[in-house]
Amino acid sequence: QVQLVESGGGSVQAGGSLRLSCAASGSTNTINTMGWFRQAPGKEREGLAAIYIRGSPYYANSVKGRFTISQDNAKNTLYLQMDSLKPDDSAMYYCAASRLYLGGTSYLDPAKYNYWGQGTQVTVSS
Repeated sequence: QVQLVESGGGSVQAGGSLRLSCAASGSTNTINTMGWFRQAPGKEREGLAAIYIRGSPYYANSVKGRFTISQDNAKNTLYLQMDSLKPDDSAMYYCAASRLYLGGTSYLDPAKYNYWGQGTQVTVSS
């Protein structure tokens, strides 16, 4: 089993920045892909960014150029740097991990992920 704990959410004004962190513990050697997702009330969970454990990141068009995913393998921690935030970015943000080697659009498919954190709330005001 893998446990994921997100942190770093909060309230920010439009145009501001936040950095989310996701600490992984447990059987982390079984993880091959990690990603960030968000879900706003009444909407489906949306994939934002993902990274293969030794590969290049992949971004959804909605966040490309504004969000940056990175990882510190030594600390088993995943990050999401979010810049130029907009009110539409307000949502609960989730970290997820997959045992699969994902690629392309499958990176952003929630069904491909085995483990989820509890989420951290991000609120962007205009």
